[in-house]
Amino acid sequence: MKQIEVQIMGQSYLLGCPEGGEAQLREAVERVDAAMCKIRDAGKVKARDRIAVLASLNLAFDLAQREAEAPAAPPASASASDPIADDARAAQLVQRLDQALAGDGHLL
Repeated sequence: MKQIEVQIMGQSYLLGCPEGGEAQLREAVERVDAAMCKIRDAGKVKARDRIAVLASLNLAFDLAQREAEAPAAPPASASASDPIADDARAAQLVQRLDQALAGDGHLL
């Protein structure tokens, strides 16, 4: 198994990576880093562990929502990614993050 070094919120991590999975792992790291930095930069949550939990919950919620919508979506081979639908999902995620940050940092 290959190891790659990545950074999330300025901290380095050495991750195991299966052969051929580096691009997917780096994409996942970018998503986690972006989600965590957005919460940190909003300034209402300071603790790294709380930021990580909130980011994880929001990413997991977004994934579950996409999986729930998958049967209604056309097959990937039929069309490219729908930027309007992607924008709507992103707006929903931002709204949930804003709501969480407006309170005590809890998503629900």
